[in-house]
Amino acid sequence: MWQAQHVQALLIQGGAQVSLLGMTTQGDQILDRSLSKVGGKGLFVKELEVALESGAADLAVHSLKDVPMDLPQGFSLACVMEREDPRDAWVSPHWASLQDLPKGAVVGTSSLRRTVLLKALRPDLVIEPLRGNLDTRLKKLDAGQYAGIVLAAAGLKRLGLQERIRRVFEVDEMLPAPGQGALGLEAMQHREDVIEAMGALSHQSTWLAVSAERAVSRAMGGSCSMPLAAHATMQGEYLTLHAAWGDLEVPGRILRAHTTQEVADIEAAQKLGTWVAQQLIDQGAQHQALA
Repeated sequence: MWQAQHVQALLIQGGAQVSLLGMTTQGDQILDRSLSKVGGKGLFVKELEVALESGAADLAVHSLKDVPMDLPQGFSLACVMEREDPRDAWVSPHWASLQDLPKGAVVGTSSLRRTVLLKALRPDLVIEPLRGNLDTRLKKLDAGQYAGIVLAAAGLKRLGLQERIRRVFEVDEMLPAPGQGALGLEAMQHREDVIEAMGALSHQSTWLAVSAERAVSRAMGGSCSMPLAAHATMQGEYLTLHAAWGDLEVPGRILRAHTTQEVADIEAAQKLGTWVAQQLIDQGAQHQALA
C-alpha cells in the first residue's frame, strides 16, 4: 500500500486523478510455506492482473523482484521507477552484524538466494523460514524466534523502519535479487493512455539495469526456487552486471560471473544479461526449464 500511495502521489502531482483499489494477494495470505513451494513470486501479482484485465484497475504497482520474468499476453511492464537501496539489511535486536553471531545461531529468511549467500558467509548458522509482511517478520524476531533476520533495505526505508537496520550488506557480500529495490508499474498493452501517463515516472538507467538483471533470471529459468542473484549498475553509457548462483547441494559453492559493456537500450541490456547467465551455466550452474 505504501508503494501504491507513493505512485498515486506522484501521478496526482502531474495532474492526474488517482484512486486506490486495495487488494490482498495469495502471496500475502500463504505465510506458512516458502514461495518456492506454493507457486512462486507470481502469487503476488495474479489478483492484480485479474483487476487490470477486467478494467477494475488501470495500473498495478509491484515490487519488481516479485514480478515474473515473462508477463501474460496482453500485459505490459509499462514503467520502471528510480530504484531505492537494492541491498539486503541485517536486522537483530542483540547482534550488530552477522559475524558477531554465536556459532549455530538461528537466522530467518525464506529466500533461497539469501540462504546460500548466508551459508557461504557463515556455514555454521541455522537458517529458518521467515514469511509475512514486515511487521509480522519483525514481531517474530522480537519474540526471540531468531537471532537476526535478513530483509530488503528498501522495504524498511520506505516504511520508515530504517532504525531497525543494524547493518547493510554490501553487494559483494550479499548480491541482491534481480529487480530488488525497484518498483514496476504494470498495465494492459492496449491502454496507451495509462502507459503515457506513467512515462514521467520512468527512470531509464534503473530500467536498463533491471532489464539486464531480469534477463539473467529469465535465461536461468526465472524461478524463485533457484538461488540466483543479479545486480547491475550504470555509469554513463556503461552497464556493469554481476550475477551469482548458489549450489543447494554443496553449501558454500557460489558461482559468479560479471561483465561491463556499453548499453544503449533495453534490448542490449537483456542481451548482456543472457550472456552473463550463460557464463554461470558454463561454470556448472543448473538451468531450470520454465514450466
